[in-house]
Amino acid sequence: MDTIASLFSFITTPVSWVIVQFHSVYGSIFGPDTGWAWGLSIVSLVILIRICLIPLFVKQIKATRAMQTLQPEMKKIQERYKNDKQRQSEEMMKLYKETGTNPLSSCLPILAQSPFFFALYHVLNSIASNDTIGVINERLLESAQKAHIFGAPLAAKFTDSPDKVEALNSTLLDVRVVTAIMIVLMSLSQFYTQRQLMTKNVDTTVKTPFMQQQKMLMYVFPVIFAVFGINFPVGVLVYWLTTNVWTMGQQMYVIHNNPTPGSKAQAAYLERLSKHVAKHGKTRNRRERAIVKAIVAKGRDRNEYERKFINGLNKAGLAAQTDGNVIRSESSAAVQAEDGTSTATATVPKRQQPKRQSKSQRQSGTAKAAGEPTSLTKDDAPEDAKPAAKKGDAKPAGNGSTRSKAQSGQRKGPQRPKSPSKK
Repeated sequence: MDTIASLFSFITTPVSWVIVQFHSVYGSIFGPDTGWAWGLSIVSLVILIRICLIPLFVKQIKATRAMQTLQPEMKKIQERYKNDKQRQSEEMMKLYKETGTNPLSSCLPILAQSPFFFALYHVLNSIASNDTIGVINERLLESAQKAHIFGAPLAAKFTDSPDKVEALNSTLLDVRVVTAIMIVLMSLSQFYTQRQLMTKNVDTTVKTPFMQQQKMLMYVFPVIFAVFGINFPVGVLVYWLTTNVWTMGQQMYVIHNNPTPGSKAQAAYLERLSKHVAKHGKTRNRRERAIVKAIVAKGRDRNEYERKFINGLNKAGLAAQTDGNVIRSESSAAVQAEDGTSTATATVPKRQQPKRQSKSQRQSGTAKAAGEPTSLTKDDAPEDAKPAAKKGDAKPAGNGSTRSKAQSGQRKGPQRPKSPSKK
């Protein structure tokens, strides 16, 4: 480890200078020789480094999602060229180049953080060895050796001998209890961060070897931290526990506000967004408009949760636009309730029943459909065309009888004579 740390010795001076600056601030509050002053200096160093790494973290998220999107294509290439590894590698590189993705981009925050980690380890190891390093002179070295965190010196390790621990004015029990608790918390925070990534922020519609690999890392990383943690000084454990807690909180924020498409986190986010938009009739900020714009642009390629979101807006009488804004739909009207709340209801035209036609109208319609010339019957003729009825004229005898027979269900026209009854 000393050989690896020496490779990053060029950054030990800046790291030690930052720690000393924070120590001068916290030392004026808690005292220069207290564990709070040195411990908070290390925590502040972590926060400063992680703030500087936020752009790399954003790039890591984009790279990870791009890799998840490419998993089906990568699987096809592996199956197509499973007997030709060279051609398989060439097609993979071609796919990365066409899509502008880089598999190493997901490791950028860890790679960028490693020099600071090894530099801090080298600084704390020098403090334990009573050696000055960087801008830490003999006075600061003596102050750091007196600093204890819950009874454990900053430079003490879980594997230190009792004599070495006594030289740092502590006991072996205190050192091992504190380091064990910090190692357990460090492993649990790493496990929870990876677990919430796998259970909430992964596209459940795509089953690929990448997901199995991430699931395996969820159990491997905590074990690695537990094994190597016993060889870390208390100050390094403070650094690594702080950065794990930062990563966990950062991951929770991303999952809550910018989830992966197709994941359970996206379903929960779109449900919250749908309720807010239905209540206020608009999107709140630029980020929400960007999400709505991306969903609208997908068209038929939307996943189940995105289609449910669009349908929910339509039911509420709203329409998502291509620019990400949400407006009231023209096919809906807002009904104002008595308490002042507005409820959107769709205006659906009522179905009209067709008017019932008379018998003469149906017969004339049948004649028109058959191409026969239509003629007006006596009942359908205009009143001025009808002859004036005289008082002495009698009504035709067959009109009433024919109508009564038609109403009773008998056939019209000439009837077959009944056969004579046999006596």
